[in-house]
Amino acid sequence: MTFEELQLAPPILKALARCGHVSPTPIQSKAIPRALAGCDLIASAQTGTGKTAAFVLPLLHRLSSQRKGRSGPRVLILTPTRELADQITQATRLYGKFLRVKSTAIFGGMPFGEQIRALSQFPEIIIATPGRMLDHMDRGRIDLSQLEVFVLDEADRMLDMGFTEDVERISDSIPKDCQTMLFAATLGNTTTSLAQKLLKTPEQVEIAPGKITHDKIEQRLHIADNLQHKNRLLAHLCDDVTVTRAIIFSATKRDADNLAGVLKERGYPAAALHGDMTQNARNRTMTRMRHGKIRLLVATDVAARGIDVTGISHVINFDLPKFAEDYVHRIGRTGRAGDSGIAISFASRNDIPYLTRIERYLGKNLPVHVIPGLEPAYSLQKPGKNGQGLRGNRGNKPYVSKGNGGSSRPRVTSKTHDYGKFPGMRSSQGARGKFSKVDSRDHS
Repeated sequence: MTFEELQLAPPILKALARCGHVSPTPIQSKAIPRALAGCDLIASAQTGTGKTAAFVLPLLHRLSSQRKGRSGPRVLILTPTRELADQITQATRLYGKFLRVKSTAIFGGMPFGEQIRALSQFPEIIIATPGRMLDHMDRGRIDLSQLEVFVLDEADRMLDMGFTEDVERISDSIPKDCQTMLFAATLGNTTTSLAQKLLKTPEQVEIAPGKITHDKIEQRLHIADNLQHKNRLLAHLCDDVTVTRAIIFSATKRDADNLAGVLKERGYPAAALHGDMTQNARNRTMTRMRHGKIRLLVATDVAARGIDVTGISHVINFDLPKFAEDYVHRIGRTGRAGDSGIAISFASRNDIPYLTRIERYLGKNLPVHVIPGLEPAYSLQKPGKNGQGLRGNRGNKPYVSKGNGGSSRPRVTSKTHDYGKFPGMRSSQGARGKFSKVDSRDHS
């Protein structure tokens, strides 16, 4: 199938051709015809499958073919994070390059004055986060009485972040005949319950997990004895020239700052990205990342939602996520647009519950890799009868890496990775160094 067969407006097809897009992805080929037909829609697919275009393209087609002299927005797209709102705005402007369609992004961390001026231009599309959207609605700056299409993107994440009440308040203000589309990575009970409240006899589209996101991503597991061992493993990977551009995930905002600081002290082009940073600071960081000035981005889960940077060679899970779905979202930052990528995860004994959830979700074990000179002293043992479940007893022997991150460089020795070589990493047993963990995983 091609985009021409979907019968999108010629200006949209022209923009797609300029981008080099010829054929829709599975989620696009299934969702776009239903959206064009005006159906309410529930769509489930993983990060990296083209969900954004699956709703942006039919929205632009609708606005191009039905010009109306209205003062209020015709389309509202709700999304959980600022980065994702920015990404959707860019996609809207990219695919709508040859259309006269106004759009604006409304989210926290930016001055109200700038957003008020944008709203005064009567945009047809508003892309917003729930909290800031309600701020403007409560002040009478946005009237949704003429809304034609309501989209909830990353709805599962939005609900996980506690936006259920905000979403319901906003939905109470839209017209009864408004088309509603809900997109999510996974459809749990909470998301399904919300869909039942908001959607009218919806069509459902589901792309099976794992088939697209994982195809070109090599997944590896490194067993770590303790925090110091993790630090040495990370130092080894950072010295690898094949790690050209990486996102390193940490559990908390404080850990992200600490880890980025240590990496910068070590001489690597590194920066942190998390929810406590101002929007301008986050934008500057992402611009530097896209321009190649940052090689190592240390991020938390919420901040990393919506990051769409080409050429990410590696994703490194310094801390495993609590939820298996977040693992899928994380590794989906690499292996995009037909490229291959490598996803590396560190796991210690304390991480066994998280690792178990991830492997159960994936339906397979992550292959264990061992770096010469950095071998773990202990094996990971999962819960099982009579102590069974030790990885070494499952028949899948650990893969011994020949070099950093998979290159064919000579074998390394433990001397190469002395703790003193990496600032903030202490060699004494029990010392936690600069990367002290905290109990709460704020993922933001």
